[in-house]
Amino acid sequence: MKFEIKGYFKMGKTSHQKFRKEVEAKNKEFAKEKVYSIIGSKHRVKRRDIEIKDIKKA
Repeated sequence: MKFEIKGYFKMGKTSHQKFRKEVEAKNKEFAKEKVYSIIGSKHRVKRRDIEIKDIKKA
């Protein structure tokens, strides 16, 4: 299944960056983990600095 995930992550001390990702995963939990992994790897952001607001089937 494909999931669309929206949220934002912390950039620097005061600013936030919005994101929208579409990922392929078995369920919502796996999709959430995949987004944490992708954003953390690409932007060097810790999981605690990533806020996921919405997860829905694409």
